Amino acid sequence: MRMRSSNPVLKRALQQQSGPQQGYGQQGYGQPYPQQGYGQPGYPQQGYPQPGYPQQAAADQPMTIDDVVVRTGMTLGAVAIVGAINYFLFMSNPALGMGLMFVGMIGGLILGLVIAFKQMTSPVAILIYAALQGLLVGGLSALLGSMLSAQLGDASAGTSLVTQAVIGTVAVFGVMLALYKYRIIKVTDGFVKAVSYAVLGAAALMLINFVLSFFIAGGMGLREPTWLGLGVGIVFVVLAALTLAIEFRGIEEGVAAGIPSQFAWQFAFGLTVSLVWLYIEILRLLWLIKTMFAD
Repeated sequence: MRMRSSNPVLKRALQQQSGPQQGYGQQGYGQPYPQQGYGQPGYPQQGYPQPGYPQQAAADQPMTIDDVVVRTGMTLGAVAIVGAINYFLFMSNPALGMGLMFVGMIGGLILGLVIAFKQMTSPVAILIYAALQGLLVGGLSALLGSMLSAQLGDASAGTSLVTQAVIGTVAVFGVMLALYKYRIIKVTDGFVKAVSYAVLGAAALMLINFVLSFFIAGGMGLREPTWLGLGVGIVFVVLAALTLAIEFRGIEEGVAAGIPSQFAWQFAFGLTVSLVWLYIEILRLLWLIKTMFAD
């Protein structure tokens, strides 16, 4: 029986499995071609090799956890390297750093939507997305850090803020992984739908707040250093953390289904989106707390 999933990446992969080459759906990617004719393994037609077959076989290797880990390491590495570059650029040239931050924000949003809706597995596109997110992360980290340092009169306050945000992100990731692994959090279809709708609602709310900010200072005050802003920040950190559990489920189902290793790039993209969002929300939450309780 074919595995069913609500994950769009898995749906696409499973549809490919049930496509013209029926051997995939029946035998799995561990044995992409049956033995036929002369008993020669690995040749799809009567034992005769096909041009380009070794490349075809390599592309059809089943996805493993290691595939996802390696590709996620590459995307997060791109985020970290580009982020560090823009962070120091911002410190030496705030106008340039701010400009690059907006390039990363707008470019990352557009490219991210394209990758998500087209379910792209292109390493180039996903690494470019990661680099754009690095511009955003680095610029925003420098901006909030500079604002906090100026308010507290402590030049090291900004660096401390960023360090704490990184540690917080890693800690939340580890906790969510443990909660998922030991099934303390059960990621059911209902869980996925609830979190997805909540994320869409949060995005719509932020869009409204952003538009209103052009007419009213601070918009609805959802991102300002107030009790309302603090509450919204906590909710957003929780939502970002919960999206990690959804990504973990998708990866587990993908490995179990034996989908091609190329789809590891899509899961690396999903983890990068969740981790970047989580970092930004933790960074902002820490900034809010330190700003509100500075005295």
